[in-house]
Amino acid sequence: MATPRSALVVDDERDIRELLVLTLGRMGLRVDTAADLASARAQLANGSYDLCLTDMRLPDGSGQQLIEHIAQRYPDTPVAMITAYGNVEAAVSALKSGAFDFVTKPVDLAVLRRLVQHALDLNEQRRATPSAGSRLLGESPKMQALRQTIARVARSQAPVYISGESGVGKELVARLIHEQGSRTTGPFVPVNCGAIPSELMESELFGHRKGSFTGAHADKDGLFQAAQGGTLFLDEVAELPLHMQVKLLRVIQEKTVRPIGAPAELPVDVRILSATHKNLARLIEDGRFRHDLYYRINVIELQVPPLRQRREDIPLIAAAILQRLAGGDPVPALSEEAEAALVAYPFPGNVRELENVLERAVALSDGQRIEVADLYLPQVDSLIGQEADVPLRAVTSAPMPTSAEGTALPDAIEQMERETIQKALEANRYNKTKTAVQLGITFRALRYKLKKLGIE
Repeated sequence: MATPRSALVVDDERDIRELLVLTLGRMGLRVDTAADLASARAQLANGSYDLCLTDMRLPDGSGQQLIEHIAQRYPDTPVAMITAYGNVEAAVSALKSGAFDFVTKPVDLAVLRRLVQHALDLNEQRRATPSAGSRLLGESPKMQALRQTIARVARSQAPVYISGESGVGKELVARLIHEQGSRTTGPFVPVNCGAIPSELMESELFGHRKGSFTGAHADKDGLFQAAQGGTLFLDEVAELPLHMQVKLLRVIQEKTVRPIGAPAELPVDVRILSATHKNLARLIEDGRFRHDLYYRINVIELQVPPLRQRREDIPLIAAAILQRLAGGDPVPALSEEAEAALVAYPFPGNVRELENVLERAVALSDGQRIEVADLYLPQVDSLIGQEADVPLRAVTSAPMPTSAEGTALPDAIEQMERETIQKALEANRYNKTKTAVQLGITFRALRYKLKKLGIE
């Protein structure tokens, strides 16, 4: 017979304790109670719990102290704070200290049941989910710290702001937070805020009702509704126009959305993760991002380091990318010189640029070994062997050479390649094997060129 899951309820009000014992008992939990901080610590020392609920104010201390105690000594026990209605500061402080979630008084039993179920699901998921290291590669101290932080914030329901340069893997981090948390069985809905036209953004995020505007021929749920019970990832959140920032702030505060044309607001149960490569603090100073929204989405900030700050991880990441690109074929090997060149290059485009460099190298190499020449890295010879971090401007600030007509040289070369390949294809009646032989390149290289140049 399975051992029943257990909860510890800490509150100095007998009525609240009895209500929570009754509610959790109906959910099949064994419930212990404590009326003060000292009793709660004693209960925790004598047994393990699948969940702890604590009031903010206790006779001999605070719920905040208990949360910090549990986070330090019993990190596998999710703890939620019970706060007075509207006490947002206490709730945010609890989340930052490691609380899983919070519920306000008077306690809404439906909200409480969802919170408890999330906590129980989180425990089950933690037992079943392998380490994030299998996908977030790197053994540098920065990456080890990042994986540990992901594991911690995944336990919470707090909004997380993921910062980092373009190409560092912010969406992967968001997915790992979702997958390691209690919402893993719910949807993960990524949204590129910069890709939605401003006039359609409200409809896309919150939905609309039939006839609410020209072209609204049927009811439509928004992305918040699509993420119900799961996670909504707002990528490039800095691109939100100011009027949508106001609406997003209300959704986060009230946990409700109002579709365009709807008579009432609808409750939504969604965890919000957001990210951008821009400096939000500077945008706030310029009046382009709301100060209050920033503090709502930035309850927990998670910084993803750029690739040039963890160069020791590049060989491991490169090997994984080559394995994936091979697709079952023999994996091409990097020469020692090519690996040294990759480690020395500062990668302003980060992991995304590394993927592009290796994809091109695999296409242009002989398929067995990748040499430095196959990488096409700018000024790489002067970088090999340097130990210090290389400033981006050392590689990227030189003026781009141009042709006599003023066209950038890479563009001119690309146009010449396109015309040459097109003529060869026509001469060989679009037989790609014969075309590659005529051009003196491998079939794989031709296939890469066709894709890159957009030749059908």
